[in-house]
Amino acid sequence: MSPVGLCFLFFFSVLVCHWEPVCCYANGKVTKACGSMKPHHGGASGQTTLSPYQLQTNTSTFSPGDQIRVILSGTSYFEGFLLQARDAAQPESASAIGSFTLTNPDRMQLLTCNNHQGSAVSQTSDARQTEVVVIWTAPQDSPNEVQFFVTVVAHYKVFWLKVPGPIIYQHGITPHPHQTTSTHPTIQPTTPSILPGPFTSEGCGQSKSCLLDPPGCDPEKDPHCFYMSMSTEGTDKTSVMFELSGPAEGYVSFALSWDTWMGNDDVYLCIKDEDRVSVSAAFVSGRTYPEDHSQSGLSSVSWRLADGSIQCRFSRPVKLTNQGRFDLDQGYFLFLASGHTQYGEIRKHSRQPLISRDRKLITGPPQVLRGSRSPTIMKMHGALMLLAWMLTGSVGTFIASFYKPDWPNQTLFGQKVWFQVHRGLMMLTVILTVVAFCLPFIYRKGWSTDAGVHPHLGCCVLVLSLIQPIAAMHRPPPDSNRRFIFNWTHSSIGIFTEILAVATMLLGVGQTSLPLPSPWATSVLIGYVVWVASLKVALGWHSRYRKSLGSGDQQAILPEQIQQSHWVSLIKSLSLTALALVNCGLLIALLSSIADI
Repeated sequence: MSPVGLCFLFFFSVLVCHWEPVCCYANGKVTKACGSMKPHHGGASGQTTLSPYQLQTNTSTFSPGDQIRVILSGTSYFEGFLLQARDAAQPESASAIGSFTLTNPDRMQLLTCNNHQGSAVSQTSDARQTEVVVIWTAPQDSPNEVQFFVTVVAHYKVFWLKVPGPIIYQHGITPHPHQTTSTHPTIQPTTPSILPGPFTSEGCGQSKSCLLDPPGCDPEKDPHCFYMSMSTEGTDKTSVMFELSGPAEGYVSFALSWDTWMGNDDVYLCIKDEDRVSVSAAFVSGRTYPEDHSQSGLSSVSWRLADGSIQCRFSRPVKLTNQGRFDLDQGYFLFLASGHTQYGEIRKHSRQPLISRDRKLITGPPQVLRGSRSPTIMKMHGALMLLAWMLTGSVGTFIASFYKPDWPNQTLFGQKVWFQVHRGLMMLTVILTVVAFCLPFIYRKGWSTDAGVHPHLGCCVLVLSLIQPIAAMHRPPPDSNRRFIFNWTHSSIGIFTEILAVATMLLGVGQTSLPLPSPWATSVLIGYVVWVASLKVALGWHSRYRKSLGSGDQQAILPEQIQQSHWVSLIKSLSLTALALVNCGLLIALLSSIADI
């Protein structure tokens, strides 16, 4: 065998010797997991949160030979399970006892664990379900205490390992306290009810506090209305009722936060799971997936999924001890977010969260809250960039293009007027661009991966903007034979930078962190481009026309030239004034829109 072949054989042998099987049995044939009850799903270790699934039996006592009804149910769908009965005195013995009888052989199957036929039950496919009912038969040599255990797979790597169920006792045996053998205790979720009808914004500011987007919308009439309300319950105000509504695209949620930055927040979610809605509380430690989903502490849970909207209602005490939840007798910023779900699991919110402008005392007096989907720092970014390229940069390049011959006998600080005005405006443009460029990095704490090509174009604009003043500092003297190279390069880079800046602004108005109204904002920017381009084309044509007239007999038309020069100067002055005023008007319109987000 060749050396290459020997090397290949060696590495293949090492790979085989160190191969660890990763098994995923959608058909439920998981006899290899009988002892540990742990699925081999890509090395996943199971959830550390409270299980949303529970086991119930129809009795707490039994005799050998009795048949016990066992029910596995949950507040959300699951795709797989493994159910066993074990000696409650030795739950880690890995020995399943008794035998099961199926009630739905199409959806479940019997397994042979420890050579005991039918001693475990699993699914037959990954079809989603919310309840399983089986019959367990107690063996003749049954121990005095029997406990049921189940591993439930919500979706592949999302599973709860060996969730403990109820303990049943033989007749005549006195029950005594047991310590659970699992680190994942079962929650006792309240059974949600169906809301009789949609929520309404009536009473907002009078009997309840509300956060609405868009302002003034009514969830009863508009399925696209994002709505959150809260109101104290009872005369002692020891609990608060929350209502939440939004488009039924996946989930809606709100969070209580100490600041306007995502992280270390108390989160409450209404999650669409096919034709059901699950309601839970969680905690967000950063820009991460919510942790520790649980219904613990929530009561009077109800939901509605109809007319294109998802709605849920629940109550929780003002204070929850040992729950990790925020006390409601303090003030918090409110976050309202939504997004899509997959297999009942939430995905990153599709829009920037709506954040209340001020802290709200949850148990305080009713009021209508105002919010924004754009953080102040991102509003400043947009405002500074628009100011730089719709006003200072636009006017600065306009003056350099058409006003060099003007004011020939006047100087400003020892230099020609057009040059000083152009240089001052362009330096201000560079400063505004640099400051605005830094703000998104401060907000995101790094590069934004969801902004498309907008940040890439922004980087190009910044680099070119910095190149211009550096190149201008090294320009040749006016009488140098290389001066034309600088003039051509400086002008070309300026034009290209301005075009890139306009393209970047057009892409920027569609960013989730600065959601200006569409297509209105885009139309304003397009109007700005058409206006500036038309004015430049008109003045460019007029300049060339004037040059063509000046190529004839100068002495014969000198009086007319003097008169025409006056009109040319007037036209150019009016053009510059019109450019500044119209640009200011369009800029103010966009800045007002930013302020209203």
